[in-house]
Amino acid sequence: MTEENAGPVIKIRDLTKVFHLGGDNDVHALRRVSLDIFPGELVAIMGPSGSGKSTLMNIIGCLDSPTGGDYYLDGIKVSDLVDDELAVVRNKKIGFIFQKYNLLARANAVENVELPLRYSDDPSNMTERAKEMLDLVGLSDRLDHKPNELSGGQQQRVAVARALVNHPAIILADEPTGNLDSVSGQEVMDLLLKLNHDKGTTIVVVTHDQDVANQAQRTIRLFDGKIVEGEVG
Repeated sequence: MTEENAGPVIKIRDLTKVFHLGGDNDVHALRRVSLDIFPGELVAIMGPSGSGKSTLMNIIGCLDSPTGGDYYLDGIKVSDLVDDELAVVRNKKIGFIFQKYNLLARANAVENVELPLRYSDDPSNMTERAKEMLDLVGLSDRLDHKPNELSGGQQQRVAVARALVNHPAIILADEPTGNLDSVSGQEVMDLLLKLNHDKGTTIVVVTHDQDVANQAQRTIRLFDGKIVEGEVG
C-alpha cells in the first residue's frame, strides 16, 4: 500500500556500526547497509543471530546511533542526533511493539495505552485517545483490565494500541508473535495487516518466523552485518 511518488519514511545509506570491545577487538555489526522503506509498506527484517538484525533495529528505533553513514526517519536526519534528541524522535515518530509486551503490571489497559501521551507535546484528552485506540484493536470491552487479567494475545493488542496512540511515522514490531501460540500470533498479525491495509500504517517487523515474514510485502535479510536481500543503492 505504498503511496505513489512518496519519498521513503526510512532512508539509510552506507550505515556502519562498530562496537569497540577494547584493544584491537572490534565487532563490525553493520557494514555499509543501505535501505529504503516507503510509507504504507509492511516490511519484515530477518537474519540469524549475529547478523546485525538487532543492531539495525536499535538504530531504526533511535535506541542507538550508527558509527557511520546516514539515517533519515520521516525526513529527519537522526544519525547525527544526541541522546535527548533521539528520545524526542522516538516518542513522536516511532511506535514500539515488543515480544514481551512491556506493559505496566499495575496499570489497566487504558493507562498503559496513555503512557506515550504523558511524554508527548500534546497530552490532552489522553483517556479518550487511549480508548479510541483500544476500540481500534478490538478491546473496547477490556478497558479496565490489568495485564494479568488479559490473555497473551490481548496483552499484545494493548501493546499495539499503545504503539499507535501517538500516530507515529512507523510501527517497529520486535518479534511481536514470539511469545504467543499460533492462533494468538496470527490474530496479532491479522491486526497488523489490517492496520497496514486500512490505515496505511508503515510497519517494520523484526522476526525469526518465516510464516510471519511471508505475510509482509517484502523481506530484508541480513547476514554478517550486510543486507543480502532488499538492499538499496
